[in-house]
Amino acid sequence: MRTRIKICGITTVADGLAAAAAGADAIGLVFYPKSPRYVHAERAAEIAAALPPFVNVVGLFVNATPEFINETLAQVPIGLLQFHGDEDETYCRQFERPFLKAARVRPDLDLVQYAASFPSAQGLLLDAFVEGYGGAGHTFDWSLIPKALSRPIVLSGGLNVDNVSEAVRRVRPLAVDVSSGVEVSKGVKDHAKIAAFIAGVRNADV
Repeated sequence: MRTRIKICGITTVADGLAAAAAGADAIGLVFYPKSPRYVHAERAAEIAAALPPFVNVVGLFVNATPEFINETLAQVPIGLLQFHGDEDETYCRQFERPFLKAARVRPDLDLVQYAASFPSAQGLLLDAFVEGYGGAGHTFDWSLIPKALSRPIVLSGGLNVDNVSEAVRRVRPLAVDVSSGVEVSKGVKDHAKIAAFIAGVRNADV
């Protein structure tokens, strides 16, 4: 199976086009104002409009008001929602869009139970547990991922050019998600790293 690839935290048209040209299946736009990778809806719409066909646009939100999300959806052609906060199933499905729910993995989190509490999610995005939201570039213990999860897995948290091949081989996720691992600085992507990261995923798929 071909592992899908999402390059998250895109803040410019150039970086979005570089991700698409390198073979990314999706780009992530962060609509969390406290993030250094936050993009306003106007900029996000420009990025989305520049992408070629068949590159999905994912919108990342953290404990946002429904009004803020609906306003964003009215301006940006988002194909998939990604929730990283304390949102529950009822909240996530109210927007009538496909969604991923992030889980901040730690030893005392029952991922099977967590997955069961989001029956309409298209998948779980597994990230490292740190203070605040987002993995902060840290990996987590992949052995904590149970084999019996009822939802597809999007693996995140500290992935980079050096470890993504091993991650894909060990976890065999549906998709991988990277942000800081392909950056020059927060919110600024390194196009060579994007290409190398995607090549690492493809090598592991063989």
